[in-house]
Amino acid sequence: MTEHSHNVDRAEISKFEELASRWWDPHSEFKTLHDINPLRLDYVERGAGGLAGKRILDVGCGGGILSESMALRGAQVTGIDMGDMPLRVAELHTLETGVEVEYRRVPVEALALEQPDSFDVVTCMEMLEHVPNPASVVDACARLVRPGGQVFFSTLNRNPKAYLLAVVGAEYVMGMLPRGTHDYSRFIRPSELDSWIRPTSMRTVDMTGMVYNLLTQVYRLDPHNLDVNYLVSCVRDTHA
Repeated sequence: MTEHSHNVDRAEISKFEELASRWWDPHSEFKTLHDINPLRLDYVERGAGGLAGKRILDVGCGGGILSESMALRGAQVTGIDMGDMPLRVAELHTLETGVEVEYRRVPVEALALEQPDSFDVVTCMEMLEHVPNPASVVDACARLVRPGGQVFFSTLNRNPKAYLLAVVGAEYVMGMLPRGTHDYSRFIRPSELDSWIRPTSMRTVDMTGMVYNLLTQVYRLDPHNLDVNYLVSCVRDTHA
């Protein structure tokens, strides 16, 4: 397995490797991922015009929560990550469930050189804010998707509200995430993400927020509120 060390933060990877055994426990530190997964899944399926029969790459797949969900809807899914333990957990979970997903430990940039124009859909969820060079990941995703295919990102906005809710609130007050999960300086404004998309062969189609209600403890999509978590849908130019 090759590794482009220039865009891999071992400290970030180690955070998730230490927690890998609890990845599929919906009441663990990964509860938030389980809670938002139906929203992410439906957003991707709607944006892609269905998942059945499509070849999909899940970049930064972790323990495979989204990867398996997409496979269950009929997609042929490959999940990639740079963490050994999360990938082992993901592979073990497929043995328990019988869901077919191919998992690989490979940098997205290396896979883009190996398999350009190969996927109908590429997803990259909650990953960009954990790498040193997120623009490089965006570019690699654009090269991996076939012309006319869709790419989906999700990340965290960088502003005082996001800091208060996603870092102070989620990690230190409510304990929804382990302390130190996020580095606020790596949060990404929508304008920044769009500026990385524009030089590629893709164009932004939609941006939608994921909003958490403290009273009901339920997430919902809100296209008018990108203040904290948000999803982005892109399409690759058919002439690229």
